[in-house]
Amino acid sequence: MRRSTKDWSTPRMSILERYIFRTAVSAFLLCLIALTAVIWITSALRELDLVTGKGQSILMFLYLTMLSIPALVMIIAPLALFIAILYTLNKLNGDSELIVMNAAGIPPRTILKPFLWLTVIVTLLVGAITIKIMPDSFRELRNLLTRIRADVVTQFVQEGKFVTLDAGITFHYREKGPGGTLLGILFQDRRDPKLVSTYLAERGRMVEAEGTPYFILEKGSLQRQNKARDEAALVYFDRYALDMDQLAEGKGPIGYKPRERTTLELMNPDMNDGYVRNFLGRFRAELHERFSQPLYAFSTLAIAFAALGSARTTRQGRGSAMAAAGLGMLALRVAGFWASSLAVRSSGGVLAMYLVPILATVIAGVYIWWSQERPPVLVAAVRWLEPKLESLGLGRIFSVAALTPVFTGLAQRFRRS
Repeated sequence: MRRSTKDWSTPRMSILERYIFRTAVSAFLLCLIALTAVIWITSALRELDLVTGKGQSILMFLYLTMLSIPALVMIIAPLALFIAILYTLNKLNGDSELIVMNAAGIPPRTILKPFLWLTVIVTLLVGAITIKIMPDSFRELRNLLTRIRADVVTQFVQEGKFVTLDAGITFHYREKGPGGTLLGILFQDRRDPKLVSTYLAERGRMVEAEGTPYFILEKGSLQRQNKARDEAALVYFDRYALDMDQLAEGKGPIGYKPRERTTLELMNPDMNDGYVRNFLGRFRAELHERFSQPLYAFSTLAIAFAALGSARTTRQGRGSAMAAAGLGMLALRVAGFWASSLAVRSSGGVLAMYLVPILATVIAGVYIWWSQERPPVLVAAVRWLEPKLESLGLGRIFSVAALTPVFTGLAQRFRRS
């Protein structure tokens, strides 16, 4: 009876590969959902003021807070992949399955293959989020917050009360007039402690032009107090249009921030836009951040597999390997943040944004190859050098027979550490 042999290099997944893939995917989904849910709930609780203080419905509250989920998934997905790979490899080690696989002659690439498939899926997910989904969600969030603030001013603020619309922004009106007009208006912006702006007007009303809400103030004054220079300026006006879009997070020129712009807008910025000219470095860094983020999934795979891809027979050895992998991931993320901040200041930082994940992947990949293949490679190198060493009288010391046990012993010590 002829016994069939299994070709471990076939492109289709074997039963063993499917087993590893299922274990890794289950751990990845569990980590991704759990971590995303915890962070989302924490951030959602901070937005309860939308319901209690700004008169929004529960559905609007849920919709608004769920717009932050794509950004959370983009950040958490590589971390969940890292935890899933470490968990799966540690489980295989703990159950002595990796030892059995090595004894059966299964090459490391067979164990790596299911993790690589999962990494490709995570890379595509992160790429779709960073390039398309996340910018759209941030822009929708910005538009919703602007409309909510406009609704608060016209519908939910009670007569005679001072209401905080946002951090550092106070609004008050004396009474409502006919046709939705507000009378006796005070509007103060203290978001910049060094420059306080106070608007006073006899009347005002909310209008919308080209999708942007404006608060039209009539017969009033604008006082700007510069505390740094101890100066104050007072300007009287008959009519003043206050753009409610200015009340979105942050301050400065009006316009969508880099993270709220589509990828095409970042690739072709409007240089006639003053906001783009003033913050061109941020636009550059945001664009390349979207393209470089998916590469971190491969770095995550390489670091995790370099730590636990080989069979380890002691818990202490696995614990130290996992700690080393954690430090490697921390160093990778710190280097990534450094590269992003460098890209804001200089175009040379763009190259660093791509080099950080690529170099991490290459270094960890070389480490994997070195730990798995170095004895055969070194023996082949010595075999090639043996005739030359013989001519120098060093053949007995550096012969294949003398060095093979040394290489084999080093490999076994590495795998058991």
